Amino acid sequence: MTKAILVHRTGGPDVLSYEDHDPGRPGAGQIRVEQSAAGVNFIDVYFRTGLYKAPKLPFVLGKEGAGTVSEIGAGVIGVKVGDRVAYSGADGAYAEAVVIDAAKVAVLPDAVSNDDAAASMLKGTTAEYLLRRTFKVGPETVLLFHAAAGGVGLIAGQWAKHLGATVIGTAGSKAKCELALQNGYDHVINYREEDFVARVLDITEGRKCDVVYDSVGRDTYPASLDCLKPRGLWATFGQSSGKLPDIDLSILNQKGSLFATRPSLFGYTVNRAEFEESAGALFDVIASGAVKIRIDQRFALKDAAEAHLALESRQTTGATILTI
Repeated sequence: MTKAILVHRTGGPDVLSYEDHDPGRPGAGQIRVEQSAAGVNFIDVYFRTGLYKAPKLPFVLGKEGAGTVSEIGAGVIGVKVGDRVAYSGADGAYAEAVVIDAAKVAVLPDAVSNDDAAASMLKGTTAEYLLRRTFKVGPETVLLFHAAAGGVGLIAGQWAKHLGATVIGTAGSKAKCELALQNGYDHVINYREEDFVARVLDITEGRKCDVVYDSVGRDTYPASLDCLKPRGLWATFGQSSGKLPDIDLSILNQKGSLFATRPSLFGYTVNRAEFEESAGALFDVIASGAVKIRIDQRFALKDAAEAHLALESRQTTGATILTI
């Protein structure tokens, strides 16, 4: 019997239960992975609290992990026993072993470690679709990325700079601002001490940004819209500070005929080809050294509740993983 973190009822970190759990044997098209690490992300908090509804209770939390294939089901191609693999979007990552669809895993190249993969599959492929497909970032782009010192933010800053953009970020402390500046950002605004809209206007000499990437939610709306050029794009992809209010779309007209989108990774990896393209792009920038994965917090699997407390209190920087 293996161990896992189960949620029997939604609520605070105290609902995370470390207990025996048998993931079962792989069926047709599935594989079993003996895990070495799992990523911790805000989407896990959303499922734990019930903001996002899980298909059933109890359930094993977690959306990304990495490990070694120990068993394959009928019809599996492209993956074999002994392969190191990583995944994002599959359920049940907070566990010693997981059974998942083979179509949802990527075989890791030698240049990418299990820990780096577990820390970056969800966050890194999120950065990929935001920067390469939600808005195609290039040398002419001026962008604002909230939560610049977070897991997605540190990857996105490096990647955006690699693409040639002018990269502006926000963070909540001097230390976090300094960290973001070390990871691709040209300018970082301490939102606790400065009005980020005024600073964006100053930095851009009044021209504002082509795109704002916003995973914060309530605390940065509607001010994020005031950072955009006419016909700029607001990409809201999370709500770490709380749920956004109901939005009257006429505000987009009032602020300059703006565009708005609420993308998700799962909407950008709807088939195997999209998933492979996204993961491949991530592995390429990691292998080349253009993006370095920063893992600042490591917790044992049994201490998942502590990891959630740290994440929700905004005490984390970079990526957080559970070691297994």
